[in-house]
Amino acid sequence: MEKTNKEIFSLAIPNILSNISVPLLSSVDTALMGNISLLHLGAVGVGSMIFSFIYWNFGFLRMGTTGMTAQAYGAKDDSKMIMTLARAVVVAILVAILFIVFQKYFGQAAFNLMEIATNQVDFVSTYFYIRIWAAPATLVLFALFGWFFGMQNPIYPLILTILINVVNIVFSVLFVQYWDWGVAGVAWGTVIAQYVGVTVGIMMLMYKYKNSFSYFNISELKSIAPFKAFLNINRDIFIRTVFLTFALGFFYRQSSVFGADILAVNVILQQFIAWMSYGVDGFAYATESLVGKYVGEQSWGKLRKVVVQSFKFGMGLAVLFSLGFWFFETELIQIFSKESIILELSHD
Repeated sequence: MEKTNKEIFSLAIPNILSNISVPLLSSVDTALMGNISLLHLGAVGVGSMIFSFIYWNFGFLRMGTTGMTAQAYGAKDDSKMIMTLARAVVVAILVAILFIVFQKYFGQAAFNLMEIATNQVDFVSTYFYIRIWAAPATLVLFALFGWFFGMQNPIYPLILTILINVVNIVFSVLFVQYWDWGVAGVAWGTVIAQYVGVTVGIMMLMYKYKNSFSYFNISELKSIAPFKAFLNINRDIFIRTVFLTFALGFFYRQSSVFGADILAVNVILQQFIAWMSYGVDGFAYATESLVGKYVGEQSWGKLRKVVVQSFKFGMGLAVLFSLGFWFFETELIQIFSKESIILELSHD
């Protein structure tokens, strides 16, 4: 059991650190906008939610890639490892091209579904039509992260996530506080950070896994059957995520209907849910990597141990988060806004 725990933590800790920095990115944007006005804060919250709705639905590019790569890793199938990455990247690029080509229609549909208030439309629109240009980098990063996790390498995703967040924070603060770009500033900060991240990620891939490219087969990449298998495996993940993002999208939509104050409060409270979910997901990602590896190795006893122990650790972390929210409620809310109406509504 001790060996199993060590294996879980060697993957989970880098994953948790990496994941926690993801909502930090959104939290920094939220804090920057909260210091300008509630209108700006709500607009960026809604804009971020729209992209969460879009990108989460393609989370299979990470989750599915992790599982398939990990199974190939456990079975020591070098060809399947690199070809899984190649297919995931092709799907990511094709989806990103569709988003950019039809951005006007995606944007209008999103604005209508979210019932954005008239005084927020311009802000949300500005944010959306800038950030959409990060789609190719964002989706390819999903594939890269999933592949690194499947290769039992959580360190590269950790390095990349920290890099992306640092670049985003630096440029967002520069654009918002020093250049006074407002909503456009946080959007451009995200775009720049995503392209820096994917560039460095590709460099890491080519440096550490250059030998894997000898197993790349262009004719196999053109074959339809493996792509169909890739998409079939990820179908249920896609359906599950659509329902999840629909629920969150509906929540933001209803918040917007109740007015700017309620929307601003719920944007803040959702940050805390994101912190907790991304933290606990560290154990989920570790489990995906190890379960896939043990399926590839056909080590069923080890697989069962990993599932049981990961569940216990994830539940324990969720309890710690909950206690933190209970004892430091006011201090946490004040990170984002010190306005009395926000504090009052947040407590309620």
